[in-house]
Amino acid sequence: MKKNYQLLMDEEINKLDYTPKLLLHVCCAPCSSYVLKTLANHFSISICYYNPNITDRDEYNKRLEELKRFINDVKYKNDVKIIDTEYNNLDFFNYIKGLESELEGGKRCYKCYYLRLNYTAKKAKELGFDYFTTSLSISPYKNAEWLNEIGIDLENVYGVKYLVADFKKKNGYKESIELSKKYNLYRQDYCGCIYSKIERRKHDKEFKNKKQENK
Repeated sequence: MKKNYQLLMDEEINKLDYTPKLLLHVCCAPCSSYVLKTLANHFSISICYYNPNITDRDEYNKRLEELKRFINDVKYKNDVKIIDTEYNNLDFFNYIKGLESELEGGKRCYKCYYLRLNYTAKKAKELGFDYFTTSLSISPYKNAEWLNEIGIDLENVYGVKYLVADFKKKNGYKESIELSKKYNLYRQDYCGCIYSKIERRKHDKEFKNKKQENK
């Protein structure tokens, strides 16, 4: 039976009797919007923007600047800040080597999840955080089962508690879209890597051609 990670997260939060430090891996401002709204009342949050999968440096910087603008514009009960991270897309290309032809949602994505979460867990250990987690499960295109399995595995490796979650539950994804509109956040239509961009453009082209055929 599949686990209800959202329910398990709620149970974990309800047990808290202090304000723990949480290192939150974030991929972009829109995905962070609902997640921060959910967690910032319970944790002191630092954001880990480690996303070497974003192939284009300008795209990487654009998402980062939008994330900074967002957290500066919104006030939470507890402080939210961004920690320094490195950008080296060779980390991604070297890690997923041999899986370049995989479709979105396959083995390449699993390794990409692991790469980013492993970096986050390692940083959480180095910097003395109580918990770590990721905003990735907000997306209906991301495999929450995989993300939580990886997180729990890394908890055992580094000794830092992984906050299980499935942020798309309770209309989380829908609310993230509404928050993005409210704060005029830049939204992208692919995850960031060149492979997802190519697949997205191919899908858009096929959809456009089909519409023209049906006219």
